[in-house]
Amino acid sequence: MDTATFNDIGAVVEADRAHVWHHLTQHKPFETVDPRVIVEGKGLRVWDASGKETLDAVSGGVWTVNVGYGRESIANAVRDQLVKMNYFAGAAGSVPGAIFARMLIEKMPGMSRVYYSNSGSEANEKAYKMVRQIAHRQHGGKKWKILYRERDYHGTTIACLASGGQDERKMQYGPFPDGFVPVPHCLEYRSQWGDVADYGLRAANAIEEVILREGADTVGAIILEPVTAGGGVITPPDGYWPRVQEICRKYGVLLIIDEVVCGVGRTGVWFGYQNYGIQPDIVTMAKGVASGYAAISCTVTTEAVFDMFKDNASDPMGYFRDISTFGGCTSGPAAAIENMRIIEDENLLANTLAMGDRLVANLHALMEKHAVIGDVRGRGLFCGAELVKDRTTKEPLDEKLVAAVTGAVMKRGVQIGMTNRSLPGFNNTLCLSPALVVTADQIDQITDAMDGALTEVVG
Repeated sequence: MDTATFNDIGAVVEADRAHVWHHLTQHKPFETVDPRVIVEGKGLRVWDASGKETLDAVSGGVWTVNVGYGRESIANAVRDQLVKMNYFAGAAGSVPGAIFARMLIEKMPGMSRVYYSNSGSEANEKAYKMVRQIAHRQHGGKKWKILYRERDYHGTTIACLASGGQDERKMQYGPFPDGFVPVPHCLEYRSQWGDVADYGLRAANAIEEVILREGADTVGAIILEPVTAGGGVITPPDGYWPRVQEICRKYGVLLIIDEVVCGVGRTGVWFGYQNYGIQPDIVTMAKGVASGYAAISCTVTTEAVFDMFKDNASDPMGYFRDISTFGGCTSGPAAAIENMRIIEDENLLANTLAMGDRLVANLHALMEKHAVIGDVRGRGLFCGAELVKDRTTKEPLDEKLVAAVTGAVMKRGVQIGMTNRSLPGFNNTLCLSPALVVTADQIDQITDAMDGALTEVVG
C-alpha cells in the first residue's frame, strides 16, 4: 500500500470494514454504517475519518493515554531507540529496560524487580504463574489458590477471566481453570450486609472468611484493583485496605495489586495502592505505563518474591521459566521513560489532583440537578456516576438508557465510558478518565455535555 492509499480515507474505511475484526464490537451494523476510524489525536482531542472532532474523556477509550495524544518527544524516543537496537529476547537486558526498571522502582518503595511483557492480561498471567510456582517450591504444592474480588477485572485471557469478577465478560468462554475463588465486592452503595456500622472492615473481614472456608494452607494469593475500574469505579471504604493487608500477612497470602488502570498517575499518585499505605508483594501495570505509545506491561515484585526463584540454584526447574516474546522489544521501556519524564516535568500528578477535585465537584453538582444520579465515586482523574431509576430503592437504570446517555454525550462532542456487558443488572455507571493534562475548561466541557445528555435522555 503506497502513501496515496493511506491518504485515501474512503479506501481506509472500506479496508477496515472488509478486514478488521474490532474489539468488543458487534459487526452486523457495519453492513449499513461505516466503522469508526480514528485518524488523528492532539492533547485530549481526536478526529475520525469523517472529520468529526471529539474530546476524549476516557483516555483512548480504555484508560490508557495518560499524557494525551500527539507527544512527539515519546515518538522520537521510540524511533531513536528502535534504530539503535529494536529487539533482543528478554533473557538479555537492554539499555531502556534497565533504566526504566530503575526509574520505576524509585517510585515504588518496598518493590525491587521488574518483569516485562506486553499487556495487563499478560502481566497478571505472570503473577499467577509466580504464585503457582511458589506453591510448588515453597509449600508442597498446597498454597495454589488465588482469590479475586467480585466486580474487579484482571484481563481477557482464560486464566484472567477465571479471576475476574464480572460474570458477563466470562459468558461463553468456560470452562475455566480451577483455583480461582471470589471474595465479596467492597461497594458500600450496594452493601451486601445492609446498613453496617463499619462497612470497610466488614468487607475486608469477608476475605478472611473465604480464606478460612477454603483453608489457609491452600490460599497462595489475592489479586485486587486499588480502585475497581470497569466494575463501577469503586473507591474502597475507610478501613478496608489496612485490614486486607493485615489478613494477608496473618495467613501468608501474597497481595497482588492490579494497577493496570490506576497506575502511573491516574489517581494523583504514582500508583493507586499508595493512597492507602499498604505494601503489596506483586504489582502489575500496563495501559498508562507508556500512554499507549508502545506496548508494555510490568509485573513488579518485592525482593522476597524474587528470591524464591533463586534460593536453590541446583534445581534446574527452580527459576521462573517464563518468556514474553515482545517483552524484549525496546520500544516499550523507551516510551515509558519519556512518559514518566513528562509526568514529572509537567507536574501532572498535581494537575490530576486539582482537576480530579473539579471533576468530582461538577459531578456532585449534576447529582443535585439530576435525580437519576444515585452515587458519585472516584479518586483523581478516575471517576464514576452510578445511574438509578429511583434513589430510594437504588434500582439501576436500564443499560440501554445508560448507553443512550453516553450516545447523547457523544453528540455533544465528548466521549465518556460506561460499564458495559460486564455485571448482570448493574451496567449502570458512567466512567470518566480524561488524560492527566486535562484543563479546567475541558472538565467543564465534559460535565456540561453530561448535563445536556441527562436532560435529553431521562429528563
